[in-house]
Amino acid sequence: MNLVNLESVSHAFGPKPLLADVSLGLEEGDRIGVVGRNGGGKTTLISIIAGALKPDSGRVTHTRGLRVGTLSQRDQFDPDTAVKDIVLAGRAEHEWAGDAAIREILANLLADIDLAAPAGALSGGERRRTALARLLIEKHDLLILDEPTNHLDIEAIAWLAGHLVQRKSALLVVTHDRWFLDAVSTRTWEVVDGSVERYEGGYAAYVLAKAERARIAQAAEERRQNLMRKEIAWLRRGPPARTSKPKFRINAAEALIANEPPPRETVELLNFASARLGKTVADLEDVTLHAGGPGSGPLVLDHCTYQFGPGDRIGLIGVNGSGKSSVLRLLSGTVEPDSGRMVRGKTVRLAHLSQELVELDPTRRVLETVEEIRKYVQVGKKEWSASQLLERLGFRGEAQWKVVGDLSGGERRRLQLLRLIMDEPNVLLLDEPTNDLDIETLTELEDLLDAWPGTLVVVSHDRYFLERVADRCVALLGDGRLSMLPGGVDEYLERRAAGAALSARAASAASVPERAGQDDQQAPAGGLSAKELRELQKELNRLERQIDKFGEREAKLHAEMAEAASDFERLAKLDAELREIAAQKESAELEWMTVAERLEGQ
Repeated sequence: MNLVNLESVSHAFGPKPLLADVSLGLEEGDRIGVVGRNGGGKTTLISIIAGALKPDSGRVTHTRGLRVGTLSQRDQFDPDTAVKDIVLAGRAEHEWAGDAAIREILANLLADIDLAAPAGALSGGERRRTALARLLIEKHDLLILDEPTNHLDIEAIAWLAGHLVQRKSALLVVTHDRWFLDAVSTRTWEVVDGSVERYEGGYAAYVLAKAERARIAQAAEERRQNLMRKEIAWLRRGPPARTSKPKFRINAAEALIANEPPPRETVELLNFASARLGKTVADLEDVTLHAGGPGSGPLVLDHCTYQFGPGDRIGLIGVNGSGKSSVLRLLSGTVEPDSGRMVRGKTVRLAHLSQELVELDPTRRVLETVEEIRKYVQVGKKEWSASQLLERLGFRGEAQWKVVGDLSGGERRRLQLLRLIMDEPNVLLLDEPTNDLDIETLTELEDLLDAWPGTLVVVSHDRYFLERVADRCVALLGDGRLSMLPGGVDEYLERRAAGAALSARAASAASVPERAGQDDQQAPAGGLSAKELRELQKELNRLERQIDKFGEREAKLHAEMAEAASDFERLAKLDAELREIAAQKESAELEWMTVAERLEGQ
């Protein structure tokens, strides 16, 4: 059944038409993801569909009795109203407590929020989750969500995706979270140049179909080669768990990526990074760290030993409050450990993008603000000017001459990130770099980071971005350690579902008895001593580095074998070495699993 119809709809703000003669329909059971550049008209489109905005021309028709639920980007509550009154809308306790669906929503979105607390006491993220919970509890024929994943952690995003797929209501969602789009969308609308282009499937299908249209029409060739093929190459070579790639697009994709190199030349970048950085980047030695300073606030690291090496590309994940930002501040030197020490390499040039926006001179122009750092920068093998990099990150043409004071929050964040890169650091610490970036800018940023040869540690709730730019994941699971996750985000979610990942605050509250005053050499009943645990952790870190080296050697051997395809004698030698490396790697992985199991049992 048709729920909403748009006929020849047009709308403009000022001289720029955001929608021009758009006609489309939304059917019962549709789950549609809306994508496009920031300012391109996505929010305008969904506002018109919801009936909150009247178009300049054209007609919008809703089916009779249509129940529409909307989540906007701004959550406005009476500051004196209790959370339970906002979310439960006056339902009696026995009514909502006896409803399994309501209990599930509250458990996954509001578990750490006091339902009796006034709305005025909530943080931005808590307000967002409150608005989302209120919307999901109600019954709707059509849900319209504008950036629903903002302020949600990876676990909550995964739950929300599963919940929306199970609901019977139609869905229209605007989001820059590409993993989320793939998980929930059956169709994709792209708002571009005043029109709405329609595609079947989620984000992966949209990327492939758009590239195929461009190939057939022989239009936008430069964009297709520079952006789409690299994106498609990653989609085809990405994590095995990404199963949403439509089979009917594979032949077209194979033709497009036939000569496309991998997103990152790992061995080459590692050699470059080693040459610039040396062997030491940041070594944590028996470090204890509390989020609020020595002995204050939740415990984040507890006698933790870990090494960050040259060329490492690490995604740091954990629940909200686990201490991820605290670890980045420790690595940047902003905070000192309570005990232990952090050894930083002498050649390290570090840049840290935090969640706080550093004040920029509001009277200066965008291009001037970047050029005061440096006019040219070397990224991989290519030299870029400040103007070229600004264009890649969305500041095109006259936008480079805008006054900084007139920029939006997202534009300022892009500008800060670019200033960091222009300073040519060899270690980048990025805390939620994807905030307020549209998909097109995200792909440019990922492409840029592919060619950047230093050490990267990134914290992000954008699962797609993490899988795209990081080679491995390390998690804070609430046990005071940095735990490597060979299975990536999927393994983290499995551990979280099993209750193995806690926030730093929850882990601190649950640690009984207190460690203070305990003999460091004395083993707890039925367990290992603190010294033995630290030795096991060191061994685990050593094995992780060894496995990484075996992986790098494997990649290099595969490349050499491809070059020696016609030299059968050399090919045989390389194949023998590859088998030996594979055996050694397997042995190291088995040893790693044994050590990890011993640690998990403590």
